[in-house]
Amino acid sequence: MTTSRTATRRLTTAQALIAFLARQYTERDGRRQRLISATWGIFGHGNVAGVGQALVESGPAMPFLQGRNEQAMVHAAVGFARQSGRLSAQAVTTSIGPGATNLVTGAALATVNHLPVLLLPGDTFATRPADPVLQQLEVPYAGDVSVNDCLRPVSRYFDRVTRPEALIPAALQAMRTLADPACTGAVTLALPQDVQAEAYDWPAEFFAERVWHVRRPAPDPYELEQAVRAVRCARRPLIVAGGGVHHSAAEEALAAFAAATRIPVASTQAGKGSLRHDHPADVGGIGHTGTATADALAREADLVIGIGTRHTDFTTASATLFAHPEVRFLNLTITGFDAHKLAALPLVADARTGLEALGAALHARGHRVDPAYETEYTDAKARWEQRVDTAFATPDPDARPTQAQVLGLLDALVTEDDILINAAGSLPGDLHKLWRARSPRQYHVEYGYSCMGYEIPAAIGVQLAAPGRPVWALVGDGTYLMNPTEIVTAVQEGLPLKLVILQNHGYASIGGLSEAVGAERFGTAYRYRDADGGYTGFPLPVDLAANAASLGMRVLRAKSVAGLRAALAEARGADRPTCVYVETETADTVSGPPPAQAWWDVPVAETATRPSAAEARKEYDRQIAARRRHL
Repeated sequence: MTTSRTATRRLTTAQALIAFLARQYTERDGRRQRLISATWGIFGHGNVAGVGQALVESGPAMPFLQGRNEQAMVHAAVGFARQSGRLSAQAVTTSIGPGATNLVTGAALATVNHLPVLLLPGDTFATRPADPVLQQLEVPYAGDVSVNDCLRPVSRYFDRVTRPEALIPAALQAMRTLADPACTGAVTLALPQDVQAEAYDWPAEFFAERVWHVRRPAPDPYELEQAVRAVRCARRPLIVAGGGVHHSAAEEALAAFAAATRIPVASTQAGKGSLRHDHPADVGGIGHTGTATADALAREADLVIGIGTRHTDFTTASATLFAHPEVRFLNLTITGFDAHKLAALPLVADARTGLEALGAALHARGHRVDPAYETEYTDAKARWEQRVDTAFATPDPDARPTQAQVLGLLDALVTEDDILINAAGSLPGDLHKLWRARSPRQYHVEYGYSCMGYEIPAAIGVQLAAPGRPVWALVGDGTYLMNPTEIVTAVQEGLPLKLVILQNHGYASIGGLSEAVGAERFGTAYRYRDADGGYTGFPLPVDLAANAASLGMRVLRAKSVAGLRAALAEARGADRPTCVYVETETADTVSGPPPAQAWWDVPVAETATRPSAAEARKEYDRQIAARRRHL
């Protein structure tokens, strides 16, 4: 498309923004897609006359999705972006005040996980004809601050568009950030409500089609040679695959690298599925929620090769896992910030490009690990798989299932097409240890921010990005109660997502942690108060299945292993939103997942009068003695 540099279009700022967004594309490896595929919105006085009217004007050029909660809309957009490989994103528009501040949690989640989402919160009047307006925060020391400034620290780019013409550089910077694999995350354009409705003569060139190339930077030759030397010198190397493997579509490159070098591959929560569970080099999850195989290898590894990972405390077991006295780190990642963590040798590059270059250099030297090392980890993996089989086993079809058995029944049902979504509670730990990932996009556990309430809206975004694939949102009762309202959106849009509610009457994960740190499960059960004021009475008579049904879902109640097996199969074949509700067994005598294979640092009270806390502190002091500083 060619445009005259002198031609103009008279539009409001909001109309110009929507017209601009509809013409933005990304391109990687020759494949092009819309950068902003749709806009989510809840309207109020801060955006209804501006962005709302502009969306009406745009018609089919900018698809619109109606949300019920602002935070949930961001989660849905994030789920869409992750499933789309970060190559396509969605926008979210809100009113001023609470509509805008409700975006903060979702924005933090997006930025922590390096996933693109465009936030368009309304803002107070730029011209201040009446001050204050409804929902305006007055700050005595600054006249240019609004509640939208809460979004600054959780955004990768933030701008307040106080004049129509200021939109041009702001919008271009926003697109640059969203499409940059090293910088992407939440992007916020705060839009004063009067500026949204103000008309301006826009240069036609602003609306020209733009294609943002998503680059694949190659490694620096010096850094590559240093990496080759480090790998060749290592006797017990271990790869830690993170989310960057998925983001760069490097799964096949990793599989080829592992097959050639025989280096074992462990995965973070974000990286799980980088290899199929049955790949010979796959040793499962790593860290506090990891497998015994991966964690044993990590303790004796002399070189840890991080690929697209941030090395969070769950991965490093709070700096206690990598115990070899001479352990070194090599970090292949697209961001220099992460590449230098743990005093590592940096290999700053796209994960796929970097793996291909490193693999070619090692192949030229005929490098592979000692066969005895390969035998060691493959034998250990086989023993772990036996433990998984034990946890999944359901010997009594009439019994109430454990959480691990629920996962086992799903494991027996799904194919590589299915996608599982989870974020918080005890499920992420069980999934990381036990789930057998069959395809790169099957395992979708948001554990960078581990946000309760993410799963249901994220499933909507994933279903929009992957129509025709079975999408499962797995939630406990605590997570369900946080954010169930987007069920209405799934029903409205006719999205056949599958919701599995595991009812255990409380915050089971935090209850277990509370007990371990001497807090005695205080405030973690959903029960009536007892005579002493605690929450140890009978379980609350809350019917979450009835609640889901009231929001429009078809609900299948399962009371036994056999009933659950049938309900899951029926849900998988359903063509409308369907919920499977089951109460899970929590008794210690029932088969469950193996315990944590590595520590996680949650500080325990240094002084306490209650015996449980005193004992917990002794164990804490014992564990913390193993911590190392890898600089």
